[in-house]
Amino acid sequence: MSMNSNSTVKRLEVLRGTLSEVGRELASRPYATRGVSHRAELIRVLLVDDHNLVRAGVKLVLRAFPEICVVGEALDGKQALKMAARLRPDIVLMDLDMANGDGLTATRSLQRELPSVRVLIVTMHSEEEKLLPLLAAGARGFLSKAAVERELGDAIRVVASGDIYIRPAVAKELARARSERTPRQKDTRSRMERLSKREQSVLILTARGYNGPEIGQQLGITAKTVDTYKQRIEDKVGISHRTEYVRFALEAGALRDS
Repeated sequence: MSMNSNSTVKRLEVLRGTLSEVGRELASRPYATRGVSHRAELIRVLLVDDHNLVRAGVKLVLRAFPEICVVGEALDGKQALKMAARLRPDIVLMDLDMANGDGLTATRSLQRELPSVRVLIVTMHSEEEKLLPLLAAGARGFLSKAAVERELGDAIRVVASGDIYIRPAVAKELARARSERTPRQKDTRSRMERLSKREQSVLILTARGYNGPEIGQQLGITAKTVDTYKQRIEDKVGISHRTEYVRFALEAGALRDS
C-alpha cells in the first residue's frame, strides 16, 4: 500500500485517531503492486538483522530486483547507525528485536540524525501491535517477515519513491476495526485532564517524536524545564517510556486534531 508522501505522511506523523482511522486512510490509497516506476539509479539498501540466515534469505529474494543493491549488513541498531552514517543507503531494512540496540530506537535515531535515509521495518510482529509507534518514530514502511518473499521488492521500491508502504490486506483489516471508545480510552481521557495545558503540550510533542530540546524550542522553555514537566506527567498519570506516551496520547484522542 503506497501513500502520497506529502499530505498523507504529514497526517500519519501526528498519528490521527485510532488504528482503524489509519487503516481507512491506507485502504483508500491505490495498491502499488509493481506500479512504481523503476529508478534510473540503484536503490542502495542496508540490512539490519541479528540472524545470518534471515539476512541471507533477504539477499536471495532481492536478486530478482536488479535495481536494488545491498550495500551493507548490520547486526543491531547501534551498528546500523554507524554504518548508515558511513554508507548513506537509500533504505534501511530494520528488524525490531535485537539484543544490542533495538529497531525502534534505531529508527528514531536515524530519523533525527539522517532524515534522508528511509526505514522499512521487516519484523515478525503484527502491524496492529507495532505500526503506530513505528510511524511516529519515522519508519516509512512495515512488512511482516512472512510476506518478504512476495512483497519485499515492491515495498522497497515504494519506500524509495517517497511513499509509505503498508500491506493492503492489513490496511483493510485495520479499516474494519471497531473505532468506538473503549472504557480504557475513556479512563485515559479522564487521566489526560489531570494534566495542565503545558503538561499536555509536552506529552503530545513527546508522542509525536520530538526530543527535550526540540520541545523546549517549540514551547519557549529550556530542555531542563521540559524534563520537569515530564516528571510531573509521570507522577500524575504513570507514563515514562516514549511508546507509553504514544499509546496514552492515542487513547486520549490527543493526536486526532494535532
